[in-house]
Amino acid sequence: MTSVSSRILLVLAGPSGGGKTTVCRRILASRTDVRFSVSVTTRPPRPGERDGADYRFLSRDSFDALIESDGFLEWAEVHGELYGTPREALVRASEGGRHMLLDIDVQGARQVREREPASVLVFLLPPTAEILVKRLRQRGSEDDEKVRRRLRTALSELEAVKEFDYVVVNDDLDLTVSAVEAILDAEGHRTERHREWLLRHATELSEALESDLAGSHI
Repeated sequence: MTSVSSRILLVLAGPSGGGKTTVCRRILASRTDVRFSVSVTTRPPRPGERDGADYRFLSRDSFDALIESDGFLEWAEVHGELYGTPREALVRASEGGRHMLLDIDVQGARQVREREPASVLVFLLPPTAEILVKRLRQRGSEDDEKVRRRLRTALSELEAVKEFDYVVVNDDLDLTVSAVEAILDAEGHRTERHREWLLRHATELSEALESDLAGSHI
């Protein structure tokens, strides 16, 4: 290690329609040090979604088999469908020396925090309720009942804001992406993530300075 940096597990959560997926795509497009975990789900694909790119679409039996084998970092049932993050994704990111970015719901974020206490949780908020409803309706695949169900879920999820490390209001996409990237970079420099290295490095620096002072005429 030649500089203070660390690989972070960053969780982006918040109500559906808050813009999490768009923010994640922008970050991945601009950074090579971030890996995104493609979630697994039992829901059918929406128009334009690709298996293995947007989600991995599994049968409920296959999903249940992964649960039984402890194959998930987190999983949850949302609106009658199952969603999960494969545990292997975090292993691959760590082995590749990259940050891991998760786009999940509040239930999943709680599980990640329990299993990975050093994870960083960011809650993404829409600027107004009107914009949230508009974003949901623009999906085209959401009928009125689905929109109402997602809004009821959003009400309960908003109560979890206090459990998160950071909150970002997604009013301007460029500013939102910059804020999330700044959180990622700053978290990589927290002293508690590097205590052993910092102690060794500080000792080496102190010994070098003491040696220079002892040999000088200052």
